[in-house]
Amino acid sequence: MNLPNKLTLLRILLVPIFMFFLLFRPEGEYSSYTRYFAVGTFILAAVTDGLDGYIARKQGLITKLGKFIDPLADKLLISAALIALVDMGEITAWPAIIIIGREFAITGLRVVAASEGIVIAASKLGKYKTTLQIIAIIAVIINLPYSMKLLWLAVLLTIASGFDYLWKSKQVIKADGEG
Repeated sequence: MNLPNKLTLLRILLVPIFMFFLLFRPEGEYSSYTRYFAVGTFILAAVTDGLDGYIARKQGLITKLGKFIDPLADKLLISAALIALVDMGEITAWPAIIIIGREFAITGLRVVAASEGIVIAASKLGKYKTTLQIIAIIAVIINLPYSMKLLWLAVLLTIASGFDYLWKSKQVIKADGEG
């Protein structure tokens, strides 16, 4: 269990803490001060995402466990935030469905590729997508102006990066169709 994997596990453990602060209603209403605790927790979790990858690459600490749990931790964090925001009535279900659906589809594609011995690495577009999703979620939580426009921009980038993954993995799709 190296440092990058510990940071990834920390990110997973931060998800329920983030959810608690985001959904906590001490007097029957969502509180603005708990939203700031939620945002702080969310930002801490997001920072661990960049930090664990940087350390793993810099120090040659990339592991099979890390390759599995890092994307899982990202999906848990983003999905939890989107589902909570739908529950709170802050966003409609559509952006959440599109973003989470893309994550399921691409994860499934990566699993199929891995079973064929093919690794579909994260692209720069995928990294930009995650960064924009994080920024948009923070903006929605703290009610920044234009937060919904940011979220829909994140949805568009999510769709574009999904097509990018499909394009890069067409040999996997073609090979699977031959069987």
